[in-house]
Amino acid sequence: MQQRNQSLDALRGFAILAMVLSSSIAFGILPAWMYHAQEPPPSHAFIPTHPGISWVDLVFPFFLFSMGAAIPLAFHKKIKNGISFSTVFLIAAKRFVLLTFFALFTLHARAGIMSSSPQVFHYLLSMAAFVLIFFQFCNPFGPAYKKTGIVLQVLAFLLAIIMMYVLPYKDGNGFSLYKSDIIIIVLANMAFFGTLAWWFTRKNLWARLLILPFVMAVFLSGKEVGTWTEILFNWSPVPWMYKFYYLKYLFIITPGTLAGEWMLEDGENSGPREDMNTKIHSWWIPILCLGLVILNVVCLFYRYLLLDLFCSIAIIIALHFLLKAKDVKDMKMIKHFFIAGAYLLLLGLFFEGFEGGVKKDPSTYSYYFITAGLAFFMFLIFNGLQVAKSMKHVIDFLAMNGRNPMVAYVTGNLLLIPLLHLSGTMPAFMAMDHNVITGFIKGCLFTGIVSMVTVFTVKKKWFWKT
Repeated sequence: MQQRNQSLDALRGFAILAMVLSSSIAFGILPAWMYHAQEPPPSHAFIPTHPGISWVDLVFPFFLFSMGAAIPLAFHKKIKNGISFSTVFLIAAKRFVLLTFFALFTLHARAGIMSSSPQVFHYLLSMAAFVLIFFQFCNPFGPAYKKTGIVLQVLAFLLAIIMMYVLPYKDGNGFSLYKSDIIIIVLANMAFFGTLAWWFTRKNLWARLLILPFVMAVFLSGKEVGTWTEILFNWSPVPWMYKFYYLKYLFIITPGTLAGEWMLEDGENSGPREDMNTKIHSWWIPILCLGLVILNVVCLFYRYLLLDLFCSIAIIIALHFLLKAKDVKDMKMIKHFFIAGAYLLLLGLFFEGFEGGVKKDPSTYSYYFITAGLAFFMFLIFNGLQVAKSMKHVIDFLAMNGRNPMVAYVTGNLLLIPLLHLSGTMPAFMAMDHNVITGFIKGCLFTGIVSMVTVFTVKKKWFWKT
C-alpha cells in the first residue's frame, strides 16, 4: 500500500490547525498582526484598500497548495491501472458535489445560524449534524460492512436534507442554496477544475502553467464592459456553486500540482529516504526557509517593501549555495521546490505594487504568487524537520491532523461550541477574551481540543473522504 507523504500531511495539518486558531482567539484585543491584514482590530471592519498580509492570510493558500499537491499523488496508482478521462471526471465531479453539500450543510447546521439566540435544542441539533456528517463521509465499520456503510450514508444524507429543509433559521427565510461556507465552495471548485487541469496536462508541466495567463486575461479584460470576456467572467449556470471568480485560486493550486508531480518523480510519496540524514549536514535549510517566511510576513505587514525584497534575495542566494553543496547535490525534489518557491516569491514581490499592494481580499496577483512561493518553502521546513529525528514527533502530530482535515474544520462549530454551551462552561471560556494573554491561550485551548478529536479519529481510522 502506498504510504503518505508526512511532510505534505504536516503542511495540511499546520494549515487547518492555524485556521482553527485564527478563528478562536480573542476578538479585537490582540495585536493587528494576529488577524487578517484587511480586518484590523478593534472593530475588525473590512478595509479593502489596506495592503499587507499577516500569518492568518497564509493559512488558506497553504491548504490550497497541499490540496493541489495531493491530486497527482491520489491518481498515481489509478493512472498505472489505465484510468480513463470519464472516470477521472466522475471522481472530480463527485468530489465537487460532496464538498458543495458539505459547505451547505455545515453552515446551516451551526446553532448561531439556526437562531440568533440558540437554545439547548439548537446545540443538540448541531451535534446531531456532526454525527450525520460522520456517516456521510466515513464508514466506521470498515470494508467488511460496506453495504451497511452505504445504507447509513444514504440515510445520513436524507436526514441532513430534511433537517435543512424544515428548520426556519434566524433570518426567517429558511434554507437557501446561496447560504454556504465560502471557503469550502472555493475548495470544491479547485478540487474539480484543478483535477481537470492536471489531467489534461499531466504529461507536460509547461502546458499546465500556460493555462494561467489565459485565466489572468479573463480577469483583466473581463473588467471591460461589453466584451465577450466580461460575459465569460460573469456567466454561471449555478451561481451558488460556481463562479469564474473562484478560478483565481488556480494560481496557487497549480503550483501545488507541480509539487505533487515532483514528489512522485523523486519517489518522495513515501516520505524522505533514510539516507537523507547523511546528506543534510545542518539545520540551515529549514532555518533559512523559516526565516524567509517570517521575513515576508513581517515586512509585508508593516510595509518594509525594499527591505523585504533585498533580504529575500539574500536568503535565496544563501539557500542556492547551500543546495549546491556536495552533500546535497542529488536532492532533485528539494532543488525543484527551492527554484519554484524562489521564482514565485520574487515574482510576487515584483507584482506587489500592482493593484494597490498585496491583499488577501480582494486578492491580488502578488498575493497568489507570494503565498504559493512561501508554500514551497513551508514544505521544505517540514521536510527538514522530518529529516531531523528529534523533531519527528512534531511532524507526526501535524501530519495526523492533516490526514483528516474535514473533521478538524467542523469540530469546533458543530461539536465543541455546543458542548461548551450545554456544559455551562462557555461564560468562563469567553471571559478569557478580556485579556491579551488569556485571549490567545483561549484560542490555543480551543485548537488543542479540536486537534485531539481529529487525532482520535485518525487513530481509529475514521477518515472523512469525498
